[in-house]
Amino acid sequence: MKKLLATFALSLVGVMSFAQIEGKWKTIDDETKQAKSIVEIWKKSDGKYYGKVSQLLIKPANPNCVGCKDDRKGKPILGMEIIRGLVKEGDEFTGGTITDPKTGKTYKCTITKEGDKLNVRGYMGFSLLGRTQVWQKVN
Repeated sequence: MKKLLATFALSLVGVMSFAQIEGKWKTIDDETKQAKSIVEIWKKSDGKYYGKVSQLLIKPANPNCVGCKDDRKGKPILGMEIIRGLVKEGDEFTGGTITDPKTGKTYKCTITKEGDKLNVRGYMGFSLLGRTQVWQKVN
């Protein structure tokens, strides 16, 4: 009986942690395939998920978001909140936005987790009209 309870408890923890996106993730540049930053994702008290650039691995041409059109305009990329307002729906996190600090453009965002990787999809309008980046877990 104890073995059965222990197995059940470990399985439950494994299933619950599978869908969690909180933590630090390494972003990969689409063009150069080089790691470019570390993004830290956390859950706020409103139950939504947010992410900020916690480390730059490649020095950007401009350290500020000159293309941003909202409260982030002209602000440093380091420390910038680039993911805002994601909510967990089943196995995916959606309903929020992601901002590309290089261009300042903001897109709708959906994130799914597969093992130690995140599939981060930014899109305009329909999810089919976008692109997906794969982010790697930082231990």
